[in-house]
Amino acid sequence: MGLLSVLLGLVGCDQQRISELEEGVSTEADVRARFGEPEKIWEAPEGGRIFEYDRQPNGQKNYMITIGVDGKMSALRQVLTPENFAKVQPGMTMEDVRKLLGKPAKISPYALKQEVDYDWRYIQPPNTWMVFTVTFDPDDRVLRAGSSADPQATESRGG
Repeated sequence: MGLLSVLLGLVGCDQQRISELEEGVSTEADVRARFGEPEKIWEAPEGGRIFEYDRQPNGQKNYMITIGVDGKMSALRQVLTPENFAKVQPGMTMEDVRKLLGKPAKISPYALKQEVDYDWRYIQPPNTWMVFTVTFDPDDRVLRAGSSADPQATESRGG
């Protein structure tokens, strides 16, 4: 029950922070005041920067907030979605996947297989806890990806 309370608290706080921001109006300072320091800052393809805010490993969301060249927030999106998972294709680089999905909840190296799994926890609507796993080869390129039930959901619910 304790984990569930923490998760609900994170969701509630995020929703309040998000509602306090407005695309095209809020500034970088506003974003940092609500969300703090980003986990990582990426260069945006159209100029500006993308701030990565992760809620892994205990949450099921990751946010990317784009700050335009004018210093204002131009986009705020939760990136752990089926649409983004579908974009992960064999041959993609690890960095490209990280830019798409944010920091993973867990990284599991398999030395004998020469593979590394990255896991992201998410909620499949309406309320199914899932894990999206991307397997990388020794050259940090995607071999395969897919979703499965989140084993922590069963553990935390006592089942």
